[in-house]
Amino acid sequence: MPPPTSALPFGNGQATLVIPTGPVTLKDIQRPVEAELDHFRTYFREAMRSSVGLLDKVTQYVLYQKGKRIRPTLVLLSAKVCGSVTETTYRGAALVELLHTATLVHDDVVDESERRRGVFSINALWKNKIAVLFGDFLLSRGLLLALQYNEHALLHTVSDAVRRMSEGELLQIEKTRRLDLDEETYFKIISDKTASLISACTTCGAISTTDDPDMIERMRVLGERLGLAFQIRDDLFDYGIEDVGKPLGIDLQEKKLTLPLIFALRESEPSERRRILKIVRQKKKSRADIRTVGAFVEERGGLAYAHRQMKSLADEASSLLAGFPPTDARDALLNLISYTVSRKK
Repeated sequence: MPPPTSALPFGNGQATLVIPTGPVTLKDIQRPVEAELDHFRTYFREAMRSSVGLLDKVTQYVLYQKGKRIRPTLVLLSAKVCGSVTETTYRGAALVELLHTATLVHDDVVDESERRRGVFSINALWKNKIAVLFGDFLLSRGLLLALQYNEHALLHTVSDAVRRMSEGELLQIEKTRRLDLDEETYFKIISDKTASLISACTTCGAISTTDDPDMIERMRVLGERLGLAFQIRDDLFDYGIEDVGKPLGIDLQEKKLTLPLIFALRESEPSERRRILKIVRQKKKSRADIRTVGAFVEERGGLAYAHRQMKSLADEASSLLAGFPPTDARDALLNLISYTVSRKK
């Protein structure tokens, strides 16, 4: 079970996922903040503006890759659940997006990645030096934006998330080398690497519109639970889009132990565990190796266990919304939770 990031003393109501008549789309979820997202795009473009021609060229390339804008959506919806969208909300959304984009640019350099979401990365087009400097520029723009308007609470929230992301990445590297990752440490890693930023989004949204510490803490924990569920869903993709059949094996190729495999190894006999870990340790793995590990994980209940954990975390996130008045924004957040655990990519 995931280690608790906070007690949940937020009433005894239970919220259920809103089940629409058709499939939930991201466009449906974003509808309550559609106008605000349009305004945010302009706001974010201005926050990234530079008088240096090369910087502006790279910036335009980044802005052209629209992305899903899930993080700004989370900030805006969280603000509407707790009150109303303010200028501080837009600054919080821009701060999150600036720092998040900077970490992605730096990650591509570290990982030597040439593509992100199917398009060329910054380092692939402009080489590492420019990519690193561009990431630094984005970090500085985020810091200056917060300081210019004395948004110290927002800056503290997002800066702490970036710290946790770095620590989580380093802990994962350490554990990948040793292959001694247990479930508690796995949840520590994904809490820091993934959930910290999603929690920062919901926290920034709440901070931007209310001083109520109960509301802010409730939204913080909601984001943490949602982030954990999001990462488990990502980990399940490694075993195939439908979580059965032909596993993809990307995490396995990188020797990453994720929840399905951690559970399966825990439930196996020592000899079987050694056999599977021997495959995981191999520098290169064949399709047959990937299929062997995939079949082992499924037979030992790793996929089913990860699904249960993901569903439990999503239910916890949903229950935290029970104390808020029913609004379009609250329903959209509930649907976003459902979308997170049922998405196919």
